[in-house]
Amino acid sequence: MSPPTASLNAPRLVLASTSQYRRMLLDRLGVLFTVAAPGIDESAQSGELPLDLVHRLARRKAEAVAQHHLRSVVVGSDQLAVCGTQVLGKPGSAERCVEQLRAVSGQRVVFHTAVHVINSESGSNEAHVDATTAHFRTLSGDEIQRYVAKEKPFDCAGGFKVEALGVTLLDRIDSQDPTALIGLPLIWLAGALRRLGFELP
Repeated sequence: MSPPTASLNAPRLVLASTSQYRRMLLDRLGVLFTVAAPGIDESAQSGELPLDLVHRLARRKAEAVAQHHLRSVVVGSDQLAVCGTQVLGKPGSAERCVEQLRAVSGQRVVFHTAVHVINSESGSNEAHVDATTAHFRTLSGDEIQRYVAKEKPFDCAGGFKVEALGVTLLDRIDSQDPTALIGLPLIWLAGALRRLGFELP
């Protein structure tokens, strides 16, 4: 792969995230960028629906970083996994991961991945939310235990990594953009960046 490039006329690109997964995804576009931690409160507001929450957090992350980066394009993103009416967070531990996977066995989980792009110089912004549905097959207790022990996906919404061994847990995925499930919908984002003057590919 060619090294990342920067256009003389394009603004600087900043990823408002400390996620290693989003950083690896943005690397695919071959554009130079920096990373900044947004440092916002990610708690849900009273009565806030999951779709509204993921929209708001992506926007707030981009806004928080844009305040400190002049003449920059800032990308904020957030993801929530929802099974029925239950929001599935990052499990954080093996015990919680096993519990989540038991709950989604044989179920559909919808991953809402929001992205918000702000031009800090002009104030213009664009937003997008991708919905990807993961259909989990019926999992045995032993399968869940083996998977969690091998992959340790404790920092992933829903408790699995589709880009790695987690794909074996699924019957199918309904998606318009396979990168969205990993954490950043690159198909839409590439279009947004082209509109802002970045040369892609």
